[in-house]
Amino acid sequence: MYDYTLLEALAAVVREGSFERAARALHLTPSAVSQRVRLLEERAGQVLVVRDTPTRATEAGARLCRHQEQVALLERALAAELPGAGPSGGQRVTLPIAVNADSLATWFVPAAARIADGLDLLLDISLEDQDHTAERLRRGEVVAAVTALDKPVPGCRSVPLGTLDYRATASPAFCARWFAAGVDAATLAQAPSLTFSRRDRLQTAWVAQWLGTAEAPALPTHWLPSTQAFVDASLAGLGWGMNPEPLVREALAQGCLQELVPGRPLGVPLYWQCRQGLPVAAALTREVLAAAAAVLPASAAPSR
Repeated sequence: MYDYTLLEALAAVVREGSFERAARALHLTPSAVSQRVRLLEERAGQVLVVRDTPTRATEAGARLCRHQEQVALLERALAAELPGAGPSGGQRVTLPIAVNADSLATWFVPAAARIADGLDLLLDISLEDQDHTAERLRRGEVVAAVTALDKPVPGCRSVPLGTLDYRATASPAFCARWFAAGVDAATLAQAPSLTFSRRDRLQTAWVAQWLGTAEAPALPTHWLPSTQAFVDASLAGLGWGMNPEPLVREALAQGCLQELVPGRPLGVPLYWQCRQGLPVAAALTREVLAAAAAVLPASAAPSR
């Protein structure tokens, strides 16, 4: 059986990204934290933390962090039900969650606020493309994720959230300049587009859907890793981009933006996957579903 003061030190080093910040969070000296982690590594017989900037857990270290997190949640629940039976008034538990940037910008923040307030938790929200958030869940780096993957990650339950619609939008001046002859393979191959990251496939997926082809032609693009900057860049005429419908609804209504092809959105079904057995899984899922339902059209996909 592991000493949980050692596990707490390990989890803090991984969560905070350095021994110094972990020491401040635990009200210890960096030397004391280092000694605890080293002792835990000796007992485990392997390295648990990669001493890099920031620090990160090895595979074995990540498993121990998940165990510590589970125990902390269980002890907190026990203390609430049976005062005096377990520790109370200690540090809040921090839950790591992976969310795609567009969900964070359109509907996830209200859920996060209710989770943090109602469950008295701290959240470590990391951003990843919706097609890849499940990878972080599979590697054990997060306990839950908003993802485009409907198939449950092992040990998790997949619940449909709804569909986030994207509109291919640009300023009227941009459309007049680049698409006066229509939106086809030739004009799309010339007009600058906007791409969030090297993993962003929304633009090419929409083009392939519109052209009725298996693959989209190569698109000239500006790289812009910010959801709000996507909208701002579209308004400024920098390029055309796939913008979440909730963020551009007003601009479209006012004529500040227009769709390249009216009424042809690209829908991305989203799912909430949360680790089964997590003591707060039901409460997390309830708040996330409520926030998503207020913004996203319902999905017909069943939960698993």
